Amino acid sequence: MDTKHIEKTLRRGRQTVAHSRPQGDDFVSTGSTLLNLACSGRAFGGFAKGHYYLFIGDSGGGKTLGVLTCFAEAANNPNFDGHQLVYDNVENGALFDFEKFFGAKASARIQPPKVDKDGEPIYSDTVESFYYNLDDVLNAGPCIYVLDSENGLSSESEGDKFKEQKQAYEKGKDAAGSYGDGKAKIHSQNLRRICARLRDTGSILIIVSQTRDNIGFGFEKRFGFEKKTRAGGRALKFYATLEMWAAVEGKVKKTVAGKPRTIGVNTLVQVKKNRFTGKDRTVSIDIYYSVGIDDIGANVDYLVSEGVWSKTKAGIAASELGLSGSKEDLISQIEAAGLEKKVSRLVAQRWKEIEDQCVVQRKKRYE
Repeated sequence: MDTKHIEKTLRRGRQTVAHSRPQGDDFVSTGSTLLNLACSGRAFGGFAKGHYYLFIGDSGGGKTLGVLTCFAEAANNPNFDGHQLVYDNVENGALFDFEKFFGAKASARIQPPKVDKDGEPIYSDTVESFYYNLDDVLNAGPCIYVLDSENGLSSESEGDKFKEQKQAYEKGKDAAGSYGDGKAKIHSQNLRRICARLRDTGSILIIVSQTRDNIGFGFEKRFGFEKKTRAGGRALKFYATLEMWAAVEGKVKKTVAGKPRTIGVNTLVQVKKNRFTGKDRTVSIDIYYSVGIDDIGANVDYLVSEGVWSKTKAGIAASELGLSGSKEDLISQIEAAGLEKKVSRLVAQRWKEIEDQCVVQRKKRYE
């Protein structure tokens, strides 16, 4: 191979790498400034086009509200005007008011993978049908596709085994073989091809998975993730650009009529696998039953906890904004003045300062 050909090959390789690195317009927000930063290092974007994301969490931890918030963000982001917003509601668990939580724009665009002749939604019921449905959606153009959840899917082999066991039972016999569902194998066979199609179409796939106990094993006990695992096989993590684990840290309560009432949950989200930054980061997010993700509240808490804003007897002093008051008063003032993005930028600035201080200084080894 001559020198010119080598240089041409290297140049093409550099261009390919540069092209594969997501740019600002490629990202859609998660709906949480802190989670965006944990995912991508960007204040206003967490999920990039062309990638698949795995979101694992406890029951009642706000997984569905969390992942569907990206539909609201996409519906208000011109860079996603051409994307289908597909919600594969396998569990049929999201029965809340979509327009209330995600706005009229998103509500009008959110659609099932398929509809029947009467216009009724058809959701995936087996892991095979999920990949068939996703393939059909991708054939129609770019999309944001949310599978909620992987645990609700059966498989064709599981159905066949059930029929075999039922027939054996009716004949008074025992069916041979195990009752494995075969889903891990199906994921392994299909995710590689799907990831290539996501990249080619500029689409986003988010798979939601439920945590389950892993007796005898644990990790990160201080974050509340001990003794947790998930189903579905290794391929789900292997092909994911981000793997996120959500755990309920506690309930958010408010005294109403003289009694403490639960109004939401405080959720810790740990980004355990990250192909954007390579960093393992954990953030705290409040999710309210009435409004969903409380981005501004989490940002205020972060700026206070990191010493950017001071807390006095009179409340919180937001010096950069010239505002002060209790947390709720301060939030009301910020929203009334339309300063939410400025607050997000302050959070991003402090996040970057901390990340920069975490860098180990060494002489550069390679030119």
